[in-house]
Amino acid sequence: MSFTVEKLEGSMAELTITVPAADFDAAIKEAYQKNKGRFQLNGFRKGKVPMAVVEKVYGTEVFFEDAANDLINKTYPEESENCELDITSRPEISVEQIGKGKDFIYKAKVAVKPEFTLGEYKGIEVEKQDVTVTDEEVDAEIKKAQKENGRKVEVTDRAAKLEDEVKIDFEGFVDAEAFEGGKGKDYSLTLGSHSFIDTFEDQIVGKNVGDEFDVNVTFPEDYQAENLKGKPAVFKVKLNKITETVLPELNDEFASDVSAFDTFEEYKLDTRKTLELRKKDAAERAKEAAVLNKLIEVTEIDIPEPMIELQQERILDDFDQRLRYQGVTLEQYLNMAKMDKNVMMEQVKPEAIQRIKSALIIEAVAKAEGVDASDEEVDAEVQKIADQYQLEIEKFKELAGEKEVEAIKEQVKNQKAIKILAENAKEVEAAKKEESDK
Repeated sequence: MSFTVEKLEGSMAELTITVPAADFDAAIKEAYQKNKGRFQLNGFRKGKVPMAVVEKVYGTEVFFEDAANDLINKTYPEESENCELDITSRPEISVEQIGKGKDFIYKAKVAVKPEFTLGEYKGIEVEKQDVTVTDEEVDAEIKKAQKENGRKVEVTDRAAKLEDEVKIDFEGFVDAEAFEGGKGKDYSLTLGSHSFIDTFEDQIVGKNVGDEFDVNVTFPEDYQAENLKGKPAVFKVKLNKITETVLPELNDEFASDVSAFDTFEEYKLDTRKTLELRKKDAAERAKEAAVLNKLIEVTEIDIPEPMIELQQERILDDFDQRLRYQGVTLEQYLNMAKMDKNVMMEQVKPEAIQRIKSALIIEAVAKAEGVDASDEEVDAEVQKIADQYQLEIEKFKELAGEKEVEAIKEQVKNQKAIKILAENAKEVEAAKKEESDK
């Protein structure tokens, strides 16, 4: 077996792979063995028709397609590894020569990693992030903990008010006709959460348990159901239950219940420190993203279309996986959204280009800075992942395989490169940055 490589314009290349005639003839025989059970001719039992007879009846090329596909699947991965090209797309295959007793020759057209010039990546100006923690933010965080530790108490002596949790039966009607999906029984709803359309929740406020009443709303013009867009509707509602959250007092007892501190003041001080760390971490992430986005804007990279298409498919695959966790497939989602897959592919194209540029630039910075990842750094990252699966690190490595561990190493290197970009960025106040951008 042999191959040749021809570099094409636009970061494309073409591999010409030649498989010896003997291997192709062997693949034909293998294809016959796999498919002989499909053939039945007069004078022969099903699956017992000799290969020569099948070829005489159906033509000598009857097994060519299966044999060719089998050889391509076997030979392309190996030859694409040996060709020393940084391939970034699926191959576009074209058969150049095929026939019994002949070498099998095919071409594989592929995209390769584009070359580009990395400009000055140090001293990039980015807006300075405000990491000040206000008293209001501290109070809001404590109130959040207070609410999370509240007690649910059923209410029987007053009407419903905002922030109550209610249970309702309801059925919706448009033009006096009940519509699909507009009915619920003992449905839990927090008043003021804006979970329902328009003023639905507001019209429950002031009602008592056992009340039956109408709620009048209008569906928004951009509502997902075509038959309900902009339509006025009436919901027949019955209020079954009201529950309120009784909040604990903010005192030393509360502090000791929700934290490791004995006094409320200690807890409040620790809450401030936690928020400061959180803000600083968020500011660092924002700084990294801002520097990288600025570098992407000023870096010209001619990305081959097949490379973009592969990234688009990966984005949709990721989206499909997230949907499946919710019990929905991508196909079902597209049907519900009345959207063609090609339309969605086009929608994610800007994101695909952004991802590719980001990866290429980070890789280039890592190379320029001589960034590497030590075994200790890689193991530390692998350990975090192994802990998520409650596995020993060596067991995780065994199950993940070398390629996955190598991918983690690349992630560590990339993160170090991003930190270099951020550390060398120039932070400016928002007003000064606006002035320099003009």
